[in-house]
Amino acid sequence: MKKGIHPTNYRPVVFMDISADYKFLTRSSVQTQDTIEWEDGNTYPLVKLEISDKSHPFFTGKQVMLDSTGRVDRFNKKYGLKNK
Repeated sequence: MKKGIHPTNYRPVVFMDISADYKFLTRSSVQTQDTIEWEDGNTYPLVKLEISDKSHPFFTGKQVMLDSTGRVDRFNKKYGLKNK
């Protein structure tokens, strides 16, 4: 690998989904001022996320489906070609 083009501060970081109270430990080079004590007793940098796979509607199965019946008819009525 080329020297000097890769992140130098690649370390363990805890990511926390604040809406689902879900945390996971992985490696990253992201910069943050927050820290947290992990289950192993060590202190790691903390990155707060607004959404993750534990809170995203697609992955949780709580996805809201929009009513799509009649959309084509409404579009054609509003923008469609007029019969002459």
